[in-house]
Parts: sequence; structure tokens; C-alpha cells
Amino acid sequence: MDEAVFAGGPRPFAVPDPLRAALTAPLVNQSCLGVLRDDLPRTRFELLVTGSGCPAPPGTTHFDTVAGIAVRRWCAPVLDLEPHAPAAVYLARRQELGAEEVNRRLLRAAGLVSVLVDTGRHGPDLLTPPEMGGLGAAAADEVVRLERVEREVAAAGPAAAGYIAALAAALAAEAVHAVGLASSAACRTALPGDPARPARGAVIAAAGERLARSGEPLADSVLLRHLMWTAVDVARERGIPIQLHTGGGEPARLAGFLRAVRHTGVPFVLLDCYPRHREAARLAADLPHVYLDVGPGSGCPAAGFTAALGEVVGLAPFHKQLFGSGGHVLAELCHLGVLSYRRGLARFLAARVADGEWSTADAARVAHLIGSDNARRVYRL
Repeated sequence: MDEAVFAGGPRPFAVPDPLRAALTAPLVNQSCLGVLRDDLPRTRFELLVTGSGCPAPPGTTHFDTVAGIAVRRWCAPVLDLEPHAPAAVYLARRQELGAEEVNRRLLRAAGLVSVLVDTGRHGPDLLTPPEMGGLGAAAADEVVRLERVEREVAAAGPAAAGYIAALAAALAAEAVHAVGLASSAACRTALPGDPARPARGAVIAAAGERLARSGEPLADSVLLRHLMWTAVDVARERGIPIQLHTGGGEPARLAGFLRAVRHTGVPFVLLDCYPRHREAARLAADLPHVYLDVGPGSGCPAAGFTAALGEVVGLAPFHKQLFGSGGHVLAELCHLGVLSYRRGLARFLAARVADGEWSTADAARVAHLIGSDNARRVYRL
């Protein structure tokens, strides 16, 4: 990993040893999902590596993307291939080694000390948090996705009047073995409106309609707000944070809700903030219980990550920033998320030190804070 972090670039990396050690130190990856455990045909691998919902046009390939080139450049050496190995060679080597060995190599080469796995998407095809940790030689903990728990409660078919108690009990039970909770929908469809806790009667009325369509994704704003307030109650009781996936939306629209729950003391971590990362950074600067993920996530292009990272680092207090790879489904995406973060932070900090703006000790401290120390404190690891 050391060589990859400091390889190439528009300026030579003259990095003092203490800063180099901080930039390559083991990380706490506070945001990722499980990866697939089985071998993949080329067609499915290409769909997953770019997040595309459809195959490339005839005669073309999804390897002709930034993500595809990154896999060939940075993941190929981990599989004992030359950098920039052809796509066919890379995929043949992947099949030769087998999914378990590929996952082990890529997760372990990322250099993680701890991984927090969001179980919103789970099933027999995905590695569990303990399996992710085992293959990556890291400690592993679960982050519980709120919408998954609500879906399971609705599918169990309680009476509308019993929905509130059933949801609270299910979330409390899941939180016992988790280090955090997470929501992927509430921040986009419910929280930007009225931030207040909905009345019990309104929740029961909405639950009646919800239970009649329990197989559908939760979209009712009243129930989503109730879900979030129930999560706040559970998180406060357990002393754990809540992650909010902003999905590239407008983090500033969450300000009303975040202020409404400030008195609870529950930490909130904003994820997937690009291209509105400056808004998220300002929220983290203004509100004592708000933090933000500064990893590349799923929306920030690798080419623009260093610039985006520099903007966030310059706006939010260093103790409010946490690293998360945003990796999912493919071990390659987890590995590249870590590497993009390390390289982006290395360029930013090395430039500050070279220009005489920061001391080596200050730069190394910031690297440790964002890479692991803040996550240990917020998630009580």
C-alpha cells in the first residue's frame, strides 16, 4: 500500500517520515457494505464495477471508464499482475485465484484496523461483517440499516396499533450488537420537511396503509420521520451514532431536523455528500453533534477527490471528519476507496507541509484524526 499511496503525481512526494507513517497507518473504515462471496462472470463484474444498470453497448466495455482503468492500475498488482494489465487478463486471474482469495488480498492490502459494515443489503451472497473482518485482518462491527428493520417489522404483519411498539422493540434488539444505525431514505424524502416527531395518531393511521403494502419500500413521510425519531431514542439509549446517506442531495435541508435533535446528544454522520460536500462541512462546523464522512464514497470521481477533500478539510474542524471507503459488492471498490482517500490526503497534506503552512506534526495529527481516532471516539470502538 505504501508504494501505491505515493506513486506518481504532478509533484514528487517529499514526505517526512512521521507524515508518511501517519498516511499509511491502519484505518478505521466507518462506511462500507459487504462484498460478494462468489466468482463473477465478466458481464456482471462490469455492471458492478461502474454501478451501471445496463451492459455497455455492443463492441464496448465498462472497463473504458475511470473505475475500469483504476482496477487495472491499482488492483492488478495485488493479484500479482503488472499495472495496467488488460481487462481480460485481470478477469482471468480473478477466476484463477477464486473469489475468496481475491477478497482476502484486496481487503487485506487496504490496510484496515477496523471495518464498520452497513447491513442494509444482506443475504447469502454477501460477506457478513465477521467475514469481512476476517478476510481483511481487521476488527468488524455492524451498522444497522433502519429501513431494513422497518421492512421486516412491516412484513411480520402487526396490527396498526402495535406498529409503534413493534418497531421500537426491533430497533432496540438490533442495536444491541451494533455500533451505529443508518438511514438511506429518510434524509431525502422526510427530514427536509417538518422535523418534528409525528403524533401517535398520525403514525397509526399511516401504519394501517403501510401494512397493507408491506412489500413496497417505505416512502410515507410520516412513517419515515417516526422511524428516525425512534432511531434517535434507541441511539441515545445505546450511546451510538446515526449515519445519514445524503445521496448527493442537499445536506443543508437537513439542518432543521439536526437542530431539532441536538438536545439528545446523538451524533449524526453525513455520508455521500459530494457534490454538496461544502454544505455538509458547514453543518459539521456549526452543529456540535454533526460529523461527515470524507471518503470518496459512491459519487465523488477519483479525479476530483483531492480538490473536494481539500475543501472539506478547510471548512470543517478536523475532529468532525471520518474516513469511510463507501465500498460495496466488489472488494475492488473497497480497496480503491481506501487508496483514493490515502492518495488524496497525502497530496493535500504534503502540499501544506511543502508550502510551510503546516508543520509535519500537525499534518500527521490530522491524518490520524480523520483516519482512525475520530471514528474510535464517535463509535466507541
